[in-house]
Amino acid sequence: MPELNLPLKIKIKLEDFCEGLKKIYGDGLISVTLYGSGASREFLHKVSNLNVLVVLASVGLEDLKKSGGLLKKSSVISPLYLDQDYIRNSVDIFPIEFLDMRENYQVLYGKDVLKDIVVDTRNLRFQCEQELKSKLLGLRQAYLRAQKDAAALKGILIRAFISVLHLTRNVLRLKGENPPYKKEELLARLAAEFPINGPAWERILAVKQGRQKSSAKDTLELFGTFTGDLEKIVGIVDKM
Repeated sequence: MPELNLPLKIKIKLEDFCEGLKKIYGDGLISVTLYGSGASREFLHKVSNLNVLVVLASVGLEDLKKSGGLLKKSSVISPLYLDQDYIRNSVDIFPIEFLDMRENYQVLYGKDVLKDIVVDTRNLRFQCEQELKSKLLGLRQAYLRAQKDAAALKGILIRAFISVLHLTRNVLRLKGENPPYKKEELLARLAAEFPINGPAWERILAVKQGRQKSSAKDTLELFGTFTGDLEKIVGIVDKM
């Protein structure tokens, strides 16, 4: 296994998970790949997800059932099980997901299935527009249901914020940029490129990371500002 910039306990869990997969699937295990924050220097213990791509020769329900017990022992790991045909046939449908995987990853075992992925920017633009509009609709609907429940509204805001960060990174790609991965640097770049309230987005990130608290009033204000900014971004992407 390659050297990883992770806490020792997390590395041990990851090694145990890989060894367990090898024992369960044998030659049917094509590769195990760590991607996202765990493969970069952005991983925060008890905050970040440990995302792992597991590629099998077959991913039928009976195949998945075999590793049910292993997953119970590895709750910190969020695995995605795919086969090679699914990857080849889905890059056009999920360009953002595969670009995100390819950007920060480390092969822990087996074949590098991500290195030759090519994404058509036309498909990328379509997915960005579709998902950003979906997030905007979701925020509006959530506000109708939870406007008087600050705790629920904060949770909705944080989840939407992280998703929108991923999406807007890919909008920057559409503009020909190589967007930064570190969230603080990305926020600065987004504030320079789009008419958004940069300090408000920085506060949402600080709340998400546990560096700041958010009162009920703060949450309502941040929710309103973020939703308004997202409307502006959607309008820009719609015209790209």
